[in-house]
This record gives sequence, structure tokens and C-alpha cells, in this order.
Amino acid sequence: MSKAAYDVVVVGAGIVGAACADELVRRGLRTAVVDREVVGGGATAAGMGHIVVMDDSEAQFALTQYSQKLWQELRPELPDDVEYEQCGTIWVAADEDEMAEVWRKRDYYEKRGVPTEVLDTTSLQSLEPNLRGGMAGGLLVLEDGVLYPPCAARYLMDRAQGRGARLHVGSCVARIGEGRIQLSDGQEVSAEIIVNAAGACAADLTPGLEIKKRKGHLVITDRYPGFLRHQLVELGYLKSAHSVSADSVAFNVQPRRTGQILIGSSRQYGAEHKEADNGILVRMLQRAQEYMPGLTPLSVVRVWTGFRAATPDKLPYIGPWPADKSLFLATGHEGLGITTSLGTARILADQITGTRPEIAVEPYLPSRIAKEHAHA
Repeated sequence: MSKAAYDVVVVGAGIVGAACADELVRRGLRTAVVDREVVGGGATAAGMGHIVVMDDSEAQFALTQYSQKLWQELRPELPDDVEYEQCGTIWVAADEDEMAEVWRKRDYYEKRGVPTEVLDTTSLQSLEPNLRGGMAGGLLVLEDGVLYPPCAARYLMDRAQGRGARLHVGSCVARIGEGRIQLSDGQEVSAEIIVNAAGACAADLTPGLEIKKRKGHLVITDRYPGFLRHQLVELGYLKSAHSVSADSVAFNVQPRRTGQILIGSSRQYGAEHKEADNGILVRMLQRAQEYMPGLTPLSVVRVWTGFRAATPDKLPYIGPWPADKSLFLATGHEGLGITTSLGTARILADQITGTRPEIAVEPYLPSRIAKEHAHA
């Protein structure tokens, strides 16, 4: 491996790195992927796999909608173990104030061609009878879906390898830059372009990159077919997800094809250990039980954690790193890496190959870091 040279080497074999490798090799570039762990580990293994269109900003909407369209196009080719289900998302409104947000979201999505349905108390209860009674209503976003992230990442990587990409796992990357990747065992790999897709660890390899680790917890239950039909998210989730410093929890549950229920979500800054935080876990489960009291007696079979890569403006870094012409970034997706992996791969490959992107890339360019400092 030390003598090999590639057009592109991707550092990171999570779903973003796998998608980038697949797209780059599809375009005829000699591509390799390096990761210290397995394909689809890290944040990918700790993701809910929610394929969701978000409306926090125009840039976030553009990337999530573009990516969801790419997932829908890929869906017929996905193997069964990816478990892609277009179950839809219901944004649950607990009171009339949150119903006002339902109507705002409906108008926003409607203007941009995203199919939705406003639910009143009765229709919400009919669709999800295990929700607590008395909810004000909700917004059903019909084309949102769910999938199993580790298998999705493995599928993309297998396809990339089938197209000629090389995969090197168990290799710790010590340093990257100037067209070289130095491994911790002293080996060196050369490439015209290096893609830093190392998620929450990306800043360790690219000094000056503004990324913070944001820890999250997930819980999965035993199998209870029919208990939950849609991805359910409280509208208060938006407030907790946007907090840039405080620990937070929110009601966020997902039906799995197996009949299991995936329960989130939590966000913590400054928590570096992988072990579950019992205080946060209790808060998260209590929040879920407030919305769905029937969760209380269900059996939990696993609890685990992961680290999201969060940026100050809540948008990923996709594109060239100004300080090194050989270095490109594909990181900083926070909780949307599963959704946006395919869109990220497309616009990254567009920039590398000089192809005109289908969506504007300016909001995601890493060069905005320097601009933010200049205006600070």
C-alpha cells in the first residue's frame, strides 16, 4: 500500500465516505478509502437512519431535498437488509402554539413541492393510536423514510469496490495534507486529492476546522409489530437540535421493519466518553414516555451512543480546504449525515471533476470559515 498512488483517497468509511468513494470511482477516478474501523462504524452505526427533508435554512432544505431524491432513485437497487421504508415523518404538535409551526412548515414545504398533510387531533390519533391523547395535531411529511445505516454504508462501499475502489480498514491515519496520508504505522499513501470524511474526528486531521463532537444516545426495544407506524418527532425537537451549547433531549421515535422501536434523541457537548450517561438516558426515555406512555412497559434490548460532527452554522463542509489545494472536506453533517450522504457525494465529485452541480454549493464550502472570521 505504501507505494500505491491514487487520484483520490477518502479518509473515513462511514456512510458519507462510502457514498463519496462510490461516486468518485463511478466518474472514473482511481479511488481508495482508509478507515481505522469497519465500514459503517462511528456515527453511521449510531444514526437513526431518518431520510428527512429539513427546513431550518434554505441551504439545509436544498441539500436534504436533493439527497432524499437521490435515495428515492437508488431505492430499487438497495438490498433488503438496508430496510428502506417510506413511512413518512409526523412532526407532532403538543399544543396550539406548535400547531402554528405546523402551518408554517406546511406552507414552506408546499411552496417547494414537498407533499405534506396537516393532521388534527383526531386524524393524528387515528394514525398513531399509541400517542398520548389530547395532542393538538401534526404535520405528516409523506416522502420521508427510514433505512438501516450500517447496511446502507456497506452497500455503497461494496458497489464502490465493485467499480474498482480499494478499501483499507484497520489503518489509523496520523496526518493528512499536501497529497499525502501518513498512517500511524509509518506507511504513507499518495494521492492527487485527499477527502477528509472523518466525521467528528475530522478536526483532528485538519487543524482550524470548526467542528465539535456532539454526543447522542439511542435505545432500541424488542419487537412490537404495529405499535408505531411513522417516524414521530416533537416540534420541540427543533429547539433542542438548534441549541449550540446546552445538553438537550427530545421525543423522536422510529419504526423498524423488524417491529422494533428506535428511541432518541439526545445531544451533549463536551462528553468525550462513549459510555451511556444515565442522567441523559433517563431524561430521554421520560420524554419519549410523555408522548407515548405505552413505551413504558416495553423491553429494551440495547442502548448505545455516538458522536455527531457539529458546525457553528449547522451546515456541513463540502469542498476544497483553502489552506491545501490537495485537500477536500466532506464532514460536519451533525444529525443529517445519513440523509445527506448521497447529495454530499454528488456535489463533492462535481467540484473535484469540474462538473456543474445541480444545487448551489456555496453555502457548504469550507472557505466560509475564513469569511466568518473576517467578519467577526
